[in-house]
Amino acid sequence: MSFFLPETVPIFILCGGLGTRLGSAAGNRPKPLLEIGDQPIVTHIMRSYRRFGFRRFVLCTGHRHDVVSSYFLDYPGIANDFTVDLATREVCYHQSSGSPDWRVTIAHTGKAAMTGARIARAASRYLGDQAHFGVTYGDGLTDADLGAEFAFHQGHDKLGTALAVHPPSQFGCFEVDGSEVRGFAEKPPSEAGWINGGFFFFRRGFLGYLDEHESCVLEREPLQRLARDGEFRLYRHQGFWSCIDTVSDRDKVAALCEDGTTPWLGPRAGRGGDAAD
Repeated sequence: MSFFLPETVPIFILCGGLGTRLGSAAGNRPKPLLEIGDQPIVTHIMRSYRRFGFRRFVLCTGHRHDVVSSYFLDYPGIANDFTVDLATREVCYHQSSGSPDWRVTIAHTGKAAMTGARIARAASRYLGDQAHFGVTYGDGLTDADLGAEFAFHQGHDKLGTALAVHPPSQFGCFEVDGSEVRGFAEKPPSEAGWINGGFFFFRRGFLGYLDEHESCVLEREPLQRLARDGEFRLYRHQGFWSCIDTVSDRDKVAALCEDGTTPWLGPRAGRGGDAAD
């Protein structure tokens, strides 16, 4: 069996949704460009992947494609010092040691396309001859060891692997001793059951489960059929995970940044999850 290095594997990030549940907080931007701390969600996600060797990213855009495109075209000037000769319009970027070495492709996948269609359209153009690829949403953060998940994925012969996480509880929980409250946790993760954490790896054969028609939803027929066919495996993660779906979600993650606590940026390599058949 051939094993592939993370740096060769493209990660397709879904960046085309409307983010309607964020209301005015998103403004007229796509949700992945909503800022957490001093940078957009999507760059937090990319930095998280880069910790484990991944550096190739394909951003599947739709709503406000132009905003995502402009951000990354301007990114060298955002991330680095630069000198511009106003007479010749020549620009020289002075790359800093902390500047990312990502290779970013912006793939316009249509305003109305659903998640499965976006992946199918982008992969048809930019997967090339790669045997494996990753997929994630533009609004999720985790401290899972994504390198270990990819190694687990390569170690079995099935088409797909998903990160599984415990669902957040709907309500806060008391820690009690009789009638005395010893502690309180606001909406802690539930230990009952597992949900889709949104960080996938697939073999290229999974493309046969997708359709470029705009109605193709990744989470419906493609993943459901993959499971029915016995081609799906889970990589369980017990640590940090957050989906930034509402203003409250955004505020909680932003508070972590303000406190200097960003678990999705490590160090946590080697403390990933457990395989599950």
